[in-house]
Order: sequence, then C-alpha cells, then structure tokens
Amino acid sequence: MTVTPYKTEAGKKEQVAEMFNNISPSYDFLNHFLSLGIDVLWRKKAIAFLKDAKPKTILDIATGTGDLAIEALSLNPDKITGVDISEGMLAVGKQKIKKKKLEDKIELQLGDSEKLLFADNNFDAVTVAFGVRNFENLEKGLTDIYRVLKPGGTFVVLEFSKPVTFPVKQLYNFYFNSILPFFGKVISKDNSAYTYLPESVKSFPDGENFTRLLIKTGFSATKMKPLTFGIATIYVGKKTG
Repeated sequence: MTVTPYKTEAGKKEQVAEMFNNISPSYDFLNHFLSLGIDVLWRKKAIAFLKDAKPKTILDIATGTGDLAIEALSLNPDKITGVDISEGMLAVGKQKIKKKKLEDKIELQLGDSEKLLFADNNFDAVTVAFGVRNFENLEKGLTDIYRVLKPGGTFVVLEFSKPVTFPVKQLYNFYFNSILPFFGKVISKDNSAYTYLPESVKSFPDGENFTRLLIKTGFSATKMKPLTFGIATIYVGKKTG
C-alpha cells in the first residue's frame, strides 16, 4: 500500500511536493527541534562514509533545504548539485546557501529523483538524507541513481528506521505517533505532514530489506550502520560496473 500525505487522488509525488512546499518555512526549525538536534550528528556520520572516497562531484537527491549538501562541503568537492521536487524547500535552501556565500560550490535545482536529468556515469558520489521513503517508485529511483553514478562511485543513504529493542521501540512509537504529529501540526500549520512522517517510516523497507533492494538495483559492497538505537540507519552501496 502506498502511503501519501493527503489521501487525495493526486499521485504520491505530487502530494509530497505539495507537503514540503507547505512546511518549508518551518522545516529546518522542526527538524532540529523534533530530533533534539541529533539530525545534525546523523548527517555528519553519513558524510563521513565518503571521506576515503574523496568525491569531486556529488549529487544530493531530495536535498530539501540543502543541509546534507552543506555538510558535504567538508569533503572539499569541486561541485555539489542538489535536486528536489519542492520549489518551496529549494527556495529556503537557496537563501541559506546565498547567506553562507556558497553559490560557487553548491547548485540547487528542481528535479525528479526518479527521472534524473543527468548523463550516465556522471557523479563520484550520490547522497540522500530522509528522502528515499518519499519516492513514489523506490526501485525506479534507485535504478536511476545507479545510472548517474560513476563506476567506482559511492551511494550513501540516511533514513529513518524502526527500532526493535525494548524500551526504545515503545518510546519511539509513542513519540513518533503522538508527540511529533502534535508539535509538527501546531508549528507547521499542516495537519497531515507530521502524521505522514511516522506512516511513511512504518511502510519503508528498512534494514536488510533495503539492502537487498540496493543489491537488486545493481549496487555492491553494501553495508548499513544503525544510529541512535536504530532510530535511523546509514546505508552504503558501490557501483562497480
């Protein structure tokens, strides 16, 4: 079953774009507030998986307001390209990049993660933070990511996952299903966005299931690293062909 934010007749892609347009003004604040700031540490850990690869060209998919792209500057790449389907999120990201005077290093553009407008074998690394669960067709999106990645390139995914140990699982479920939607609704003024979040995490094939999907779509040397008692997970895959 496909989980969507608004339960309308529009496709998931259109609904997700509308949702992020709606919450873009408060997105950064809510991200840090609702995660108690730990999302910043998660991004640092995800980018650290690319340290040895020293990528010069990086594609950040579902870039949102550009936080992961900005964190990736620690790798000293020549160019980072961020794509997202939400014009609202990109507008916030562009303002942030302009304020930090990073326009020469980071370019944000409107783009569909399942139909990337880039040539084959184009990027040294591809990253996605909290975005793959929003893909309308996950396998199609991963296949296109594989296509634009250079042979020898690395793919890094940071995504929410479902804790399985007591009492983390119970505390997580209570927070995700009760506390988070309440504050998300009050602050973002969107009734559905922060109800969709736990629903989308619940339906996402995390852990070994996602690793198997990476392998199915061509990636090799896959590995995963759970973070903060399994609340989030970093997945890594290589393109060897």
